Amino acid sequence: MIGERSSSDSWKTKPTDRFILKWIKCHLSARVTPKLLPFTWLRPWMITVFSATLGSLGGLVFALGSGWSAGLIAVVSQVLDGVDGQFARLTGRQSPAGAFCDSLLDRFSDGAMMIGMTVYLVRLPVHLPLWQLLILASLALIGSNGVSYSSARAEALGIDLGKPTLASKGTRSSVMIICALGTLIWPSMPLVALIYLVLHPNGVLIMRLIRAYRTSYFESGQGE
Repeated sequence: MIGERSSSDSWKTKPTDRFILKWIKCHLSARVTPKLLPFTWLRPWMITVFSATLGSLGGLVFALGSGWSAGLIAVVSQVLDGVDGQFARLTGRQSPAGAFCDSLLDRFSDGAMMIGMTVYLVRLPVHLPLWQLLILASLALIGSNGVSYSSARAEALGIDLGKPTLASKGTRSSVMIICALGTLIWPSMPLVALIYLVLHPNGVLIMRLIRAYRTSYFESGQGE
């Protein structure tokens, strides 16, 4: 069974994976997953929990002032975030509960990185009043969670959101990781990530709201 699945690339990604996240899974996670198959005691949920724990640890390290270390930890967490699903598919242990757990714990690791990044910028400090920095951080957190939530909610309601967006988890995490690693060159670089997380995800949410209402308007016949 494992051998048959290994001969195809279908185990590497899900149909909903897009752009950067798909690249990470195909080129990085897929190199790790087959090496874990001999460990028969290993379960997908264990990888999920370990990945989320690493992601949260990355946020803590970020908050303590080490952007470079936080970036490295986040890289490992991001790769393992693709491994759990691949491992589940290869071993036939995928389940709705596992997918739900993965999505839920992703919010914790993402949130930890954003909070850690904000604390890092407060301690740096950057040339912004604390209240402005906290507003930016709040908008970034709301927008990032909103993109993931709106995707799931639209799918449940049968709403077409149009073409896939670049504001997906893979892109958001990659921007934070790059800016965390970039602190070796420019300590204030995480501010770039924070501004991106404010503008892009929230911009996507606004466009999704507009599209949802337009779609509902025309489907109801009022647009004829």
